[in-house]
Amino acid sequence: MTTASSTPTILLIAGHWLGAWAWDEVRAHLAANGSDAIALTLPGLDPDDPDRSSRTLDEQAAAIEAAVLRSGATAEQPVALVGHSGANAPVSIVLDRHPALVRRVVWVDSGPVAPGSVFAPDLPETVEALPLPPFDVLGQQASLEGLSTAMLDRFRERAVPEPGPVLRAPVPLSDDARRGIPTTIVCCSIPSAQLQELARAGHPMFAEVDALENLELVDLPTGHWPMWSRPADLAMAIRDAASRVG
Repeated sequence: MTTASSTPTILLIAGHWLGAWAWDEVRAHLAANGSDAIALTLPGLDPDDPDRSSRTLDEQAAAIEAAVLRSGATAEQPVALVGHSGANAPVSIVLDRHPALVRRVVWVDSGPVAPGSVFAPDLPETVEALPLPPFDVLGQQASLEGLSTAMLDRFRERAVPEPGPVLRAPVPLSDDARRGIPTTIVCCSIPSAQLQELARAGHPMFAEVDALENLELVDLPTGHWPMWSRPADLAMAIRDAASRVG
């Protein structure tokens, strides 16, 4: 049984091509409700980093680890981690390494990855980084529902190519304790009922969901980038999830 409690520090990690800026509207709504939220720009996604294309998945996970530790997280005062889309790889690594330091993980149109997963195993070594695709191509891979022309323009203007080493790296996971961390999945482009069906059927993208020991599903119908299409509602879902213990 869950009980309400004060909201812990919330760390926000966006998916591919995105930095901390992607959470600006969500952070504003969280702050207005008294929540302490910190958004991260992972290694490889800082446009001013001259070595960004060589950054690795391990470096991204280490950056999240460092933010968790900087927040003062302990087993008695753990943090809440929020991972969107392709951030599921480095976030899953941190959950594996520090399950006692995470009070709840909130997946935003995403979910935990299985051990050894590789996002783009066929990406040639010659590809240093993967830029944001044209929107007609991206829209076939992930829903753009709810995004205005202005939002898409900002996405295009600020997107940073995802480092090739990140996309080709297998995700090393070994501690099953990560599966016991209270988990909320905010279902946007895929409804919760469909996600459950895919998980039970062993679909590679969702098989790990079926192994979670403490899971809640929250439907927030919109596209794959709800931090822009429904920021106030997403902020409320994150705050509500983070405020619960167990």
